[in-house]
Amino acid sequence: MSLPLPATTAAPAPAGLVTRLRAAGCVFAEDEARLLVSTARTPSDLAAMADRRIAGFPLEQVLGWAEFCGLRIAVDPGVFVPRRRTEFLVRQAAALVRTRSRGAAGPRPVVVDLCCGTGAVGAALAAAVNGPAPSTSPLPPRIDLYATDIEPAAVRCARRNLRPAAGQVYEGDLYAPLPPALRGRVDLLVVNAPYVPTDAIGLLPPEARDHEPRVALDGGTDGLDVQRRVAADALRWLAPGGHLLIETSERQAPHTLEAFRRGGLVTRSAADDDLGATVAIGTSPAGAP
Repeated sequence: MSLPLPATTAAPAPAGLVTRLRAAGCVFAEDEARLLVSTARTPSDLAAMADRRIAGFPLEQVLGWAEFCGLRIAVDPGVFVPRRRTEFLVRQAAALVRTRSRGAAGPRPVVVDLCCGTGAVGAALAAAVNGPAPSTSPLPPRIDLYATDIEPAAVRCARRNLRPAAGQVYEGDLYAPLPPALRGRVDLLVVNAPYVPTDAIGLLPPEARDHEPRVALDGGTDGLDVQRRVAADALRWLAPGGHLLIETSERQAPHTLEAFRRGGLVTRSAADDDLGATVAIGTSPAGAP
């Protein structure tokens, strides 16, 4: 799961709540209790939220939000919770999309977030590229943002999170629901596809195993089924010199990159040891370095 959310400056939580959370196995019981207290609107809300957290629901689903790249991302029940390591994917994507900017007079770069979940990656990428929102009239977005997910609950959640970035969210499998007019025009495909091997699902923390959609976790026998499907069709959607970025694991990265090469992309990878994050990067040959 993601790292603990930042503690609030709210009044200290009731000692009994901290004790209950700690007894339920919450390592950061004091911080979690303060977050629950600061988010609950009424005492009955607090009691219900505490009961759900003690029952094992992810903290972010209980709160209704997660902190990601400095943003508060809405997280609905039953939707995949954005992980802190995925912030590295956003940083890599932001650096690349800036190189695709065509200036104020040209068309905006086209960005597609596949397997978008809450839309956290797309929202954070838009915020990184657009800069802080002005206090007066908002500036037009600097990217054209599209997102897809196969889970209806995730699509509803992503639409809320991507509304400030004027993002368009479609329900369906990978590329299938995207407007056909985007083929050959996408500057950046950014993907956090499921990559947990099927046999390893049972080893995940109960928060993920029991309360996040299986389709958002299960990557098939070796964890790479969805990644291979994304890589196989990427070249049809990418603009000349466009990029595909997929979060993967250090162990799986060589196989992810091989799938990219089979799909006709020029490859490299990037990693952040502090976050335990690895990103596979493929570039359409027309613009590869």
